[in-house]
Amino acid sequence: PLEMSAKRPAPFLRQVVPVRKKVQRDPRFDDLSGEYRPEIFMKTYSFLDSIKKQEKEMVQKQLKKCRNTEQKEKLQRLLNRMTQQEQAQKKQQKLRERELSLKRQQRELAKQGKKPFFLKKSEKRKLELAEKYAELKRSGKLESFLNKKRKRNAIKDKRHLPSQ
Repeated sequence: PLEMSAKRPAPFLRQVVPVRKKVQRDPRFDDLSGEYRPEIFMKTYSFLDSIKKQEKEMVQKQLKKCRNTEQKEKLQRLLNRMTQQEQAQKKQQKLRERELSLKRQQRELAKQGKKPFFLKKSEKRKLELAEKYAELKRSGKLESFLNKKRKRNAIKDKRHLPSQ
């Protein structure tokens, strides 16, 4: 067979072996990953709660033992973040449970033959606020909460007043 010279430059539009491009997928927005259901997610990854609890206890122990102020501040910030995440998760869970109970009530009413009634966002917010006040009243922190709210509103009002 005739040998090709290697000294000759290859043509500009030469057909090289095609390389398949990797398609990057983001599972948050891809249909292949399925639909996100918070209830199923919480059940599947419920074991993480116990791990987080253990980590929080470990951080608390380290915080008690620590002597270095810089390290202590770092651990304190970490502990605060952990507690805030825990509180946010509990709040989210309560909200989810409330929505589920409302849905159940609507289903019951529909079974009885009544027309379903769905609350507006403002109505839901009012119910949430009423529940928050009831919780504060039970724990005895309502007065301090209202005082803080009054102070905050007073500061806002002062800001809007024309300066002399």
